[in-house]
Amino acid sequence: MPASTPAIRFSPRVLFLSQSAATVERALGGDTLALADALPLRDDVSTDEITPIAILTHYDDKLGRYPYTGFTTGGESPIGVDAVRNGGLEVVVAGKRYGKGSSREHSPAAEKLAGVRLVIAESFERIYRQNADNIGLFTSTDFGLVARIAAGEPIAIEELVAGRDALAAAILQSGGLLRFGQQHMQNIRFAPQADDQRPRTLFEKIVARHALSTELTAANPAPGDGAFVRADWRFIHEYYTGMAAHMLHASFGRPLALHQPASIVVFEDHTSYVEESPAHVRGGLVPNVHRMVDAQRAFAADYGLRMHRTLTEAEAAADDGSNVAGISHAMVAEHYALPGQLVVGTDSHTPHSGALGCVAFGVGTTDMANAFVTGAVRLTVPQSLRIVLDGRLKPGVTAKDVVLHLLAQPLIRAGGGVGKVFEFTGEAIAQLATDERATLTNMTAELGGFTGIVAPDAETVRFLRERRGVDFELEDWMQSDEGAVYAETLHIDCAAVPPMVASPGDPGNGFPLSTLPDNVRIDIAYGGSCTAGKREDFDHYHAVLRWAADRGLRVAPHVQLYLQFGTTAVRDHCMAAGYLDAFERVGARILQPSCGACGNCGPGGSSSAEQVTVSAINRNFPGRGGPGQVWLASPPTVAASAIAGELLSFDALQRRHLKTNKGDRR
Repeated sequence: MPASTPAIRFSPRVLFLSQSAATVERALGGDTLALADALPLRDDVSTDEITPIAILTHYDDKLGRYPYTGFTTGGESPIGVDAVRNGGLEVVVAGKRYGKGSSREHSPAAEKLAGVRLVIAESFERIYRQNADNIGLFTSTDFGLVARIAAGEPIAIEELVAGRDALAAAILQSGGLLRFGQQHMQNIRFAPQADDQRPRTLFEKIVARHALSTELTAANPAPGDGAFVRADWRFIHEYYTGMAAHMLHASFGRPLALHQPASIVVFEDHTSYVEESPAHVRGGLVPNVHRMVDAQRAFAADYGLRMHRTLTEAEAAADDGSNVAGISHAMVAEHYALPGQLVVGTDSHTPHSGALGCVAFGVGTTDMANAFVTGAVRLTVPQSLRIVLDGRLKPGVTAKDVVLHLLAQPLIRAGGGVGKVFEFTGEAIAQLATDERATLTNMTAELGGFTGIVAPDAETVRFLRERRGVDFELEDWMQSDEGAVYAETLHIDCAAVPPMVASPGDPGNGFPLSTLPDNVRIDIAYGGSCTAGKREDFDHYHAVLRWAADRGLRVAPHVQLYLQFGTTAVRDHCMAAGYLDAFERVGARILQPSCGACGNCGPGGSSSAEQVTVSAINRNFPGRGGPGQVWLASPPTVAASAIAGELLSFDALQRRHLKTNKGDRR
């Protein structure tokens, strides 16, 4: 290697995230292992496992005590507090789709603060890898590096960034995004529109209208290129604001000069029920949460930022209807995003608003901090998948069933959707209302995608007029061109999609509920979250529970049913429609808008490993929603299962009740 080539010499001991807990323990205990000794590696290591949500109240050096404390393999959790830091481990090796899940930058930050300098995996989720770039943590898919590192060979930085786009490489070589910004983002301007007439997707058109030119990025980037764009809306919530403020003030001092602060929205949407979160209470973390919330409120007040707060039970009882609150990305769709706009937020489910025909995607803390002061948002331009939803859904089958079916497709399970845009189209889309479309775009996070989008149409105009009082006129350009290029087109026969469930461990574990080989007794049923706390989701809950209440049925004695509104507008809809009567008659507990059990920070989560939950949330990675087993299902299946006391579709519940009544008459 030429003497002038910068290189890094790593510690020869490697932490292999193996499918064998004993192998992981050997690495932690000081053994130097070869790659062959550690196979097979664990795939799908999620950010919930790298940094469980209970530790996200830390955003400083303390994070370095906790990486992988939620990691499970073979039913064991072999990595304890301080294990990585005390072991002097600088290189971590894992399998496919590393870092899947939320946009929490806490995960690579915890790794780096524990001393990790390089993560090697077969593939990475888009947000995790971008977050790692932004803080200067190297990632690679080159397994040939493992033996060389074990042999003590220094690795050239050029090799560590090989195969990455030029922007990602430059950010890593600069030591992270904020340092890169100080060096190269002083002269930002809108990029000129390309004058070629090639057919474009709607995503490409929106990005082109928001593209920025910088010293190191092209004016008209192609798929795979790094780029910067200007966002119409930037939003953040309490798990990220303190960290963003801390790094910005440390880098630029006080006060900050924020770029267009009127387009920044701050949400308090994860923590209103933290006193009822078993993980936070057991860990003594409730005071940390309150400090985190106070830090966000102070930041918003100092810079005059628009802020929405969720309501406690007591506040909700006294609310006169003037408070507008809820889960951040659901609120953005209800109040801010418009077709053709570009929206970024510090949540992996930011694509929720793509249902309105805008480009919406999640980013990490450093990306948002940089966007606060420069107005520029980083992305690697993705390819698009065209998802054609043919036919019509059967009665009782929802968009959630479609997503669970899609997640189980071979292309998606093999990682074919990672980092791509999911463009949903087809006959079934035309029949879906905006709330159901939002379920599809929201869960592109679970599909591994960059974002999801639905071209705006008459339904979008109706939603904006009736829900938001906005008279919006569609423009001719707001659709994909015939002949636009897609990486692949995937057809789904929606008429053949049945009620689905996904077994515990991963949203991709989906299969038809009717094929469940054994009865699955449940302890908890949870209906809520951004994915399933919308108005139409509550229409589904109510249809099932009204049917049950009218027949004198209640939630099974051994089951707790929680229904949590996604926003105050959803709550008000349910109150006006008279839904609360049926909910109360069957014995459901009604919760005010918040992320709640979905984020493992409120009622509806499990408190022991033996408990079984059926949930309408979007992900069921190990530790998500508590230590128990979490099955994913649609809103009607969650409600029906609560009444039955076991996993059951609404149709099956109705047939069972009819059969029982006929038997009674005999």
